[in-house]
Amino acid sequence: MQRLGAFTASCRDDGIPDEVARSVRQRVADILGVAVAAQRLDTSEAAVRYVLSQGGAEQSRVLGQRRKVPAAQAAFANGVLAHSLDYDDTHLPSVLHPSASVVPAALAIGEAQGSSGAEIAAAVAAGLEICVRLGMAGYDHASRNSVFFQLGQHATSICGTIGAAAAAASLLGLDADGIAHAMGVSVSFAGGVLEGNRTGGTVKRAHCGWAAHGGVTAAELAAAGFTGPPTVLEGKFGFFQAFINGRFDPAPLEEGLGVQWEVPGIFFKPYPANHFTHAGIDAAIRMREAGLRPQDVESVVLGTAAHAARTIGEPIEVKRRPKSGYQGQFSGPYTVAAALFGGSGLGLGLADFTDDLVNDPGRQELMAKIDVVGDPFCDDIFPYQFPAILRVHTVDGRDLEERVLTTRGGPERPLSDDEIRRKLLDNVEGFVNPESAQRLGSVAERSDGLDDVSDLLAATVRVT
Repeated sequence: MQRLGAFTASCRDDGIPDEVARSVRQRVADILGVAVAAQRLDTSEAAVRYVLSQGGAEQSRVLGQRRKVPAAQAAFANGVLAHSLDYDDTHLPSVLHPSASVVPAALAIGEAQGSSGAEIAAAVAAGLEICVRLGMAGYDHASRNSVFFQLGQHATSICGTIGAAAAAASLLGLDADGIAHAMGVSVSFAGGVLEGNRTGGTVKRAHCGWAAHGGVTAAELAAAGFTGPPTVLEGKFGFFQAFINGRFDPAPLEEGLGVQWEVPGIFFKPYPANHFTHAGIDAAIRMREAGLRPQDVESVVLGTAAHAARTIGEPIEVKRRPKSGYQGQFSGPYTVAAALFGGSGLGLGLADFTDDLVNDPGRQELMAKIDVVGDPFCDDIFPYQFPAILRVHTVDGRDLEERVLTTRGGPERPLSDDEIRRKLLDNVEGFVNPESAQRLGSVAERSDGLDDVSDLLAATVRVT
């Protein structure tokens, strides 16, 4: 933990590479857009209403709101917003979503402290790097799977709590030892169980909010004098033992830290759905563009990595009949069906994941024809990519196949600057005025985009 504390302090004190700083600004802009769009959800309204009812010191803004609340409470609400649409970025092979916890924590403390854009960028960069490297340490190369996920643990929120603590402690001005203590304290606040991915419930939307809240709280407690155990990660009763039965590889936490950066390679999401569904969406879009229509389909087999198939295809009777747009985001059958019907945004957008659409009789009829299976070829690629092989048998006897072996939005198929901007503008349309939308877009495009974070967050205030 001391090594990670020193790394975080050096990012703040010595600066970060320009490429990393640019990537951070893109991720902040992406999270702001996703969080603004998430205000439409009932769970978002509930989380924001809860936070605003608590009162307390006016330190940091809840996105979309005029009022300020204590920094930890703002981090909670904004983390809920950031993760609720399943539109936030993903890192491979850790298979977690780092920005939805780290960015809300950093913005909350950054606003409360009046931090500079450079300080915020450095804090976010360190927090993201630590978060994903913790996830990588819990990746089992033999099984090609995250040990966290094997045990039902949500690596996103668990590792995100520690990354958020590092970012918050950096912005509070703690030295390397103080940052290490903040992370050490945060381990006791980390958690998240993944059963909701299989059978429903909306609690997963709160996971990154609680991680951001825990990270900020841990940093504030460390600033007040609380300490964490020096062996909190690797110890007999430490992080890796408690969460993944001691099955971890220390190399990602030691090798290349601060030299070989993971941050620029984090995948942006072009579609607001579980990342395991994206290659299947791409394959279905290609088939539709080649002329396939839903009424042409006799049967479909979506092949993907076995681990991904469990998330988006089991239990199949649930995945074929999602009851809400939210459940549709985790359904291989629904996302393939939606893509074959034709979608919005960058291929599929938020408008394609509504309760009405998942219950549409035509889409339900098509979903009933779709199987999701593990494919050994995809297993050989996973989790460095989330590949899919879509096979369709048509009513007139044709057999069609489309293979998508790389994931759109990652280093091999990156989103362009224009696509990242389009995603943000689509997300904030109808929520903020045009001038505010331009201000939010400037975060990614200008080197000083994170300066005056209070003004930036004010641009998210919802038009009434």
